[in-house]
Amino acid sequence: MKEENRTGAISRRSFFKRAAAVGAALALPSGIERVWAGESPAVDKPQADQPVGEAATIATRRVLGSGAAALEVSALGFGVMGMTYNRSQHPGKRECMALLHEAVERGVTLFDTAIIYGPLTNERLAGEALAAFRDRICVTTKFGHEVIDGKATGRQDSRPATIRRYCEESLRRLRIDCIPLFYQHRFDPQVPIEEVAGTLGDLIREGKVRCWGLCEVSAETIRKAHAVQPLTAIQSEYHLMHRAVEENGVLDTCRELGIGFVPYSPLNRGFLGGCINEYTAFDPNNDNRPTLPRFQPEAIRANLRIVNVLQEFGRTRGMTSAQVALGWLLQKAPWIVPIPGTTKLSHLEENLRTLSFELPAADWRALEAAVAEIPVVGDRYNAEQQRQVGF
Repeated sequence: MKEENRTGAISRRSFFKRAAAVGAALALPSGIERVWAGESPAVDKPQADQPVGEAATIATRRVLGSGAAALEVSALGFGVMGMTYNRSQHPGKRECMALLHEAVERGVTLFDTAIIYGPLTNERLAGEALAAFRDRICVTTKFGHEVIDGKATGRQDSRPATIRRYCEESLRRLRIDCIPLFYQHRFDPQVPIEEVAGTLGDLIREGKVRCWGLCEVSAETIRKAHAVQPLTAIQSEYHLMHRAVEENGVLDTCRELGIGFVPYSPLNRGFLGGCINEYTAFDPNNDNRPTLPRFQPEAIRANLRIVNVLQEFGRTRGMTSAQVALGWLLQKAPWIVPIPGTTKLSHLEENLRTLSFELPAADWRALEAAVAEIPVVGDRYNAEQQRQVGF
């Protein structure tokens, strides 16, 4: 991360102490006048030195895509999903909105949601919380999973007419005039990807969508889609416990074609943050982790060895395991933008502090080698969910 970070060291105790000091801000409405008072900083410009006692901010920018498909965003984004969907208990709407405002004020410009999250409720939250900042940020969303009368059917539907309808509905829920980045959430085997790309090209020319992307698809699918309408970003799961995109050609294809990459679940659904163990109780009514093989008690117990490696690595560098996991992703390529989510100010502070660290490449290679010695126990998805992945 030489091109964008400065050397720093901060203990978990000290930054949580500082986070607590600014926590009262979440009880108050956020003011738009505090956000982006000046012009956007240059891409890949290192963020200015930040006095140790101040709240973490992010000034570093990265570019997803290239040419006419380029989209400049903050080096770390924010995954909104867990504020309402699939992550157990969560704060009320007022608290979630306040945290989203806080993220904007600290320089985050990329916020990620989807139609299926809820369904619909996550887009509504993002729209209500972030519409006032529409000229300063990018709220990305996704289509593809079929939703009828507010309920998911479990099927895919990326027919052109459906994409258009979902686009119009997302625009209304997000309270914007143009979707900055519209992803196909999952590949639809019934609709050729070239037809999907053509539809998105039409929506881009009509001004309803600015850029588009794909989620969890193969390198071949990426090439076919990009040939019809240039892609801005590919979104797939990527972290130290799941590195398939390094092996299946997806990252190499993105590099070759000038397409950005957005890792979702960069902390492995919170696991790499070190706060989950085999006794963790997940809400059965609002959490998909108990259905995943990797989150069964015996798998959690075995995989905690990987968290221990991250913690040991970070201990002598002043980093938490979450910061190690995010830092590893950031140093992989300047066109990679992780989107960790949270409902806690302390975790937002922790995530943003990741940009304060600069480690030599040899350190990251040593970390990879240490993690690679530990076999990952359990698949990331169950059979039904894995069938929806396009490779």
